[in-house]
Amino acid sequence: MTRSDDDTWDVTESVGATALGVAWSRAQENNSECPLFLDPFAQLFVDAAVERGWRQPPADVVERIKAIGGYAASRTKWFDEFLIAAGANGIDQVVILAAGLDARAWRLPWVDGTVVYEIDQPRVLAFKADTLRRHGVTPMAQYRPVPIDLREDWPRALLDAGFDPSEPTAWTAEGLLPYLPAAGQDLLFERIHDLSARGSRIAVESFGAGFFDPEYLARLRESRAQAGGSDDTFDVQDLWYVEERTEVAAWLAGRGWDVTALPAADLMGRYGRCAAGEVDDATPRTVFVEGQRTC
Repeated sequence: MTRSDDDTWDVTESVGATALGVAWSRAQENNSECPLFLDPFAQLFVDAAVERGWRQPPADVVERIKAIGGYAASRTKWFDEFLIAAGANGIDQVVILAAGLDARAWRLPWVDGTVVYEIDQPRVLAFKADTLRRHGVTPMAQYRPVPIDLREDWPRALLDAGFDPSEPTAWTAEGLLPYLPAAGQDLLFERIHDLSARGSRIAVESFGAGFFDPEYLARLRESRAQAGGSDDTFDVQDLWYVEERTEVAAWLAGRGWDVTALPAADLMGRYGRCAAGEVDDATPRTVFVEGQRTC
C-alpha cells in the first residue's frame, strides 16, 4: 500500500483502516477490568465497519495491538485530560486535527457552550457521524465537522465553519504526524500558530528523530515478521513519510509557546502502564508535547 500527494481513503482502507484499528483497541480498553477511560462508542464503529465488509484484526495482529495497548490507552487518556483541563481553564473552542474515530465530542464532559471542530477526510467523518446518529447518540458539545484533507486549505474551511481566530483554542494532533511529509508537518504548525490567539493550548503526539531511526524501524518490521504477520494485512510503516523532521517542542518554544514534553515511557508510567525497566521496542519512541501560547 503506497501513498501519493493526492491520495484519499474511506474508513476501511489505507490510513482510514488505521483509525479502525485504534477504535478496536479503545473498545478492548473500554471493556477491560480497569479502563483508563470510557469510550462506549468505539465498538459501534467496529461493528459498523464489519457490516461494510471490514475484517477484524487476525490473531497475530490482535497480539501486536495488545502489545502496545498500554501505550494506546495512555495516549487516549492524556489527550482526554488535556481537553478537559483546557475547558476548566476557560477555553471553549476546540480543534481536533485528523479526528479519526475517537468520539470525544460525544463522550467528554464539555463545558457549556464549547464548540468542537473535527478535521478529517470527508468519508471518515461521515462514517462516524452516520454511525452515531443511527444509534441515537448526540454530541455533548456544539459539533462542527470540517471534512477536508489536512494537505489542502483547511484553515479556510475551518474559518468558513465558524472558527474564531481571535478566541483561544485548544488544538490536538494525535496519531497524525507520520502520515504527513516533513514539509507538510511544518506547514501544519505554521497554520496552527497563525490561527492561535494568545492563551491557546496545544497537545501533540510528536514523532522525532529517534522514532524514524532506520535501525529502530527495521526492528519493528522484524518483530512483526517473527509474530507471523499475515499476508493480507498491511504494515503501517508503508503509510508513513519516513523523513527527518522538525522537533515539535523546539518549534513551538521558538515561537512563543510555553512548552512541556513527556516521553512515552514516562507517560505510561504515570498511568501505571509501564514500570521502570519495562520499556522495549514495543514502546513507541514518541514524545507528548503540550504548549500554551504566551505572546
